[in-house]
Amino acid sequence: MSKFKVAVLLSGGGSNLQAIIDKFKSDETIELSCVLSNKKEAYGLKRASKANIDNFYVDHTNYSSREDFDRELMGILEKYKPDLVVLAGFMRILSPIFVNQYLGKLINIHPSLLPKYKGLDTHKRVLDNNEEYHGVTVHFVDNTLDGGPICAQSSLKVETTDIDELQKAIHELEHELYPWVINQIANKKIYLSDGEIIKKV
Repeated sequence: MSKFKVAVLLSGGGSNLQAIIDKFKSDETIELSCVLSNKKEAYGLKRASKANIDNFYVDHTNYSSREDFDRELMGILEKYKPDLVVLAGFMRILSPIFVNQYLGKLINIHPSLLPKYKGLDTHKRVLDNNEEYHGVTVHFVDNTLDGGPICAQSSLKVETTDIDELQKAIHELEHELYPWVINQIANKKIYLSDGEIIKKV
């Protein structure tokens, strides 16, 4: 039986990538096949190298359009034929060309309880609005900003006014939830059918 192949796209430190590596390093059914980044200095690439995962830096500034850059990513991914493409702090908006190619096989993690607080600066906005709860959402990606059917959410009670402390707590939720969702998708317990999310958890 062939392994369920996961590709990861990132732009930064790759703490979610590390959580995924740690979760599946000895898994016999799930394989991290490659990591791609648009930032040369992204520490996530070093994490991938250390774990002996193929990794690639693709400089988006070398491409005249978002679509051309996305086609380059798709060309690399095609060699690995991933069953799932995971966005882990990938700070680029993907074009419809890419999204449509991987529709139903493309997920993202967002640091808010969607549909609340789409976009950036979620922790600050949560604190500014004195929200009682904050959290993270894993969702399938479609052609809307931080949209797409929700796979799972995890929340916590906001008990600090310190943004760094809140961010750290949210990261801990991410590191638990993201590998769990990947495992559920790999085992066909979460999937898309005709644009609707199906959960057999």
